[in-house]
Amino acid sequence: MSAVSPAQHRLGLIVVAAAALCWSMGGYFTRIIGADLMTLLFWRGIFSGSAVLIMYCLLERRFALGDLRRLGWPGLGVAFFSATSMICGIGAIRYTSVADAMVIYATAPFMAAGLAWLIFGERSSRMTILAAITALVGVVIMLWGSSWGGSMFGKLLAVFMALSMASFSVLMRGHRDLPMMLAMALSGYLVSIFCFAFADPMGVSLTDFGLIAIFGVVQNALGLFFYTLGTKRVTAGEATLLASLEVPFTPLWVWLFLGEAPPAATMLGGTIVLVALFSHIGMEFVRSSRAVAAARG
Repeated sequence: MSAVSPAQHRLGLIVVAAAALCWSMGGYFTRIIGADLMTLLFWRGIFSGSAVLIMYCLLERRFALGDLRRLGWPGLGVAFFSATSMICGIGAIRYTSVADAMVIYATAPFMAAGLAWLIFGERSSRMTILAAITALVGVVIMLWGSSWGGSMFGKLLAVFMALSMASFSVLMRGHRDLPMMLAMALSGYLVSIFCFAFADPMGVSLTDFGLIAIFGVVQNALGLFFYTLGTKRVTAGEATLLASLEVPFTPLWVWLFLGEAPPAATMLGGTIVLVALFSHIGMEFVRSSRAVAAARG
């Protein structure tokens, strides 16, 4: 993996943060769309995959299908894990509270750091390891005493969402030379293919159809576009760490606009996770800024 300049690294941090802000509207859209889960996922995959494909063609100024051959197994792996993350993520929000799903998702950076160490030998700092342990404590507190009904099923889906997110982030980091935006487009279509047999595509209302289109294009495709660009400039741990900025914003929008308040256990465990998360983000930005200053000096 080739090194990036401090300036490019800082740009990567900003771009990934922009992706997180796009994704933070996911809980709101999932709550206000009345279509069943599989129908929502089917149409969202179509809109998201098509939008990312168009963005890639405009960015590269050439027809994209010829580049599909370059993806190989790493690109297909990214597409698979991204599709799994989409299905599990929206499913988690449907079956548990938005806050619960987002707190569990906040552990993805630390999963990514562990996977990157196992696969590529990319070592994490002591502060990353400490933050990971602290976040794990917060998640355990949140899950303690949860019922094994729909809420627990949603939490388990959130775990798979976080693990899938970490997996495709590590693959993208390790194969920067591949056209990963095509893998992101492919992931949307994979979601649609998987959900088609369980969906009712023609049964969706016109209002829901329009909301799903915005959901797929603005919230997901634009976020994937930013995230794909950003992961070329930052480490896997940093990418998923910054993407986790959506953790506090996603339940915030749902609380502000829909009045969904998180349970007490989530408030306690979530606070611990977020303290670990944002403390580490702050230290990464300070380190990056110092590196940029040193490079200029």
